[in-house]
Amino acid sequence: MRRLGLRRRLLVFVGAVVTASLLGLVAGFNVILANVLDRDARDLVRTRAVAQIDSLRTDRGRLSIGEVPDDRSADAYVWIFAGDRPLERPRAPAPIDRAARELVRGGARFLDVDGADTLLYAAPVVAHGRRLGTVVAGVSLAPYEQTRRLALLASLALGGFVLLLVLVTARWLIGASLRPVVRMTRQAAAWSELDVEHGFALGTPNDELTELAATLDGLLDRLAASLRRERRFSAELSHELRTPLARVLAEAELALRRNREPHEYRQALELIHRNAEQLARTVDALVAAARYEAGGERGTADAHSVAEGAARACAGLAAERQMELQISEPKRRLRIGVDADLAERILQPVLENAFRYGTSRVRIAIGRESSSVVYAIEDDGPGVSSDEDDRIFEPGVRGRAPRAGSHPGAGLGLSLARRLARSVDGDVVADPAADGGRFLVRLPTG
Repeated sequence: MRRLGLRRRLLVFVGAVVTASLLGLVAGFNVILANVLDRDARDLVRTRAVAQIDSLRTDRGRLSIGEVPDDRSADAYVWIFAGDRPLERPRAPAPIDRAARELVRGGARFLDVDGADTLLYAAPVVAHGRRLGTVVAGVSLAPYEQTRRLALLASLALGGFVLLLVLVTARWLIGASLRPVVRMTRQAAAWSELDVEHGFALGTPNDELTELAATLDGLLDRLAASLRRERRFSAELSHELRTPLARVLAEAELALRRNREPHEYRQALELIHRNAEQLARTVDALVAAARYEAGGERGTADAHSVAEGAARACAGLAAERQMELQISEPKRRLRIGVDADLAERILQPVLENAFRYGTSRVRIAIGRESSSVVYAIEDDGPGVSSDEDDRIFEPGVRGRAPRAGSHPGAGLGLSLARRLARSVDGDVVADPAADGGRFLVRLPTG
């Protein structure tokens, strides 16, 4: 059975169960029919004997034959004995006649004559408490045996037809039921192990198989989302690490190009150290974001300190663009429910975008709205148009060209900032109605 497929195993199981059930029904039917026919034969021969006894006359202790019943058939036998002397005897084969003579003595009883296919019944004739004789009636069992054989053959033929019909129907039903599974198996085999964007799409669940397909679709959706997060994480990681790595490499190559004074080496090492620290913070922030998305615990941080940390990370870009950065002190101390490193990594891409597109200054205002701390990052650049206020957060998409001399970036910074913010139940949005560029970074309060 293990070598057979599921469809054949089910078909074999159905066939075995139906066959056993039909055999039981056929056997039960024929046993009941045999009992009914046997009872009918006994009732018939007994009725004939009683009818014959009613037609006899007794005179002074002597038994004589009266009118003979006219309902006798060719296969009906009747013997009338006065004592041991036969008053009437039919033309019957010798074995049947001998069996009838043996029934003269004794009480009422049945006898099935072996080899003659005949049933005999003996009934004593009694008058005034005295036994005067015996009536023996017989009937041929051939018609009953023929009925039994015909019933057996008919029931077997009907059982075979029913079995064939059930097997054909079961094969069709099993094939129709398993057809979605076959299609799902072939679809899954056609997909590569990383191509899980597809789904089985069998519609609304209405049975076990479509419910299984819906469950697998949900599993594939979660797996696809996980793979998309991994790809996005890789892209964001490479984007965030590209600049500090380039600075480390450039500074190291510059320091190694010729011999320098000790203080110059120290300056180079300090710059390399600052960029290495930025690399470590970036990796920690991205790992923390991944941990939060997986349901990890969150820390807390001071909102103003986070803004200052993000400003320090962008100090080099601000100096390069010769731009001024202002951080407004909130009226009261605010805390956010996010680790400081992760919060800085959320603010930093937005600040870098402001320095690239602004002309002379960038301002950070910190406030509170309901259960969120809001960072308003404003610059005096061209701003964001209404047709790109949401599109610029898509990976690889950049807004209108920044001012001259500014590197446009890879188009992943704002996407990274929004994803990191949303991973901690925050958000990053653009305000197209503002004069100049204005972005709102919302983070949960701590």
